[in-house]
Amino acid sequence: MPIEPDTEDWTWVLEQPCPECGLAVGSVPIEQLGPAVRDNAAAWQRLLARPRELLATRPSDDRWSALEYACHVRDVLCLFEGRIARMLAEDEPRFTDWDPDAAAVEDRYGDQDPAEVAAAIVDAAATFADRLAGVRGEAWERVGHRSDGVPFTVAGYVRYLLHEGVHHLADAEAGLAALGGRARS
Repeated sequence: MPIEPDTEDWTWVLEQPCPECGLAVGSVPIEQLGPAVRDNAAAWQRLLARPRELLATRPSDDRWSALEYACHVRDVLCLFEGRIARMLAEDEPRFTDWDPDAAAVEDRYGDQDPAEVAAAIVDAAATFADRLAGVRGEAWERVGHRSDGVPFTVAGYVRYLLHEGVHHLADAEAGLAALGGRARS
C-alpha cells in the first residue's frame, strides 16, 4: 500500500498533548522554544548517524523511512523560518499550501545523504532559533494565516513546528525499531 497523504489538521496539538509522541507543546514556555528546536535538531543528528541503508529503508510500504522523515523536518524548518520572518515583518500574511508528499518525491528524500541532511537540520534549527531569540513581547502574538484562513500567532506556529520535529523523530525511531525487530526474525 503506498503512502497516503496526511489530511489531518494537526492544529489541535496546540491545545492538548499528542497521544502519539507525548509532547504537550502548548505548555512549552516561549523562552524554551528556541532551545527545544535546537535540542530536537541534535537528536536528529544522533539518529542520522546510523547506516544509510537502514535509514533509507521504509519499515512498511505506507510509512516513510527515517531518512525521509529527516528530510521533511529539514524542509519544514526552512519553510517555517521564512514564514516566521514574514509574520514578523508583514501584517497578517497568507501562506500558500506546501505539499510535503510531493516534495518527498520531487526532492528524492530517500536518496539523500544522511550526514548532509543531519548538518542541514542543525543549520536550519540554528537559523530558526536565532530568529526566535530576537522576538520580544507582543511580537509573539503577530498573526499569519494558512491558505485555508486558519490564523496562527508566532508563538503558536513555533510550537506547531516543534511538534513536527518531535513527532517525526518518534515516527523515525519507531520505524527503525520495527526494522531492527524484522532483522532479528
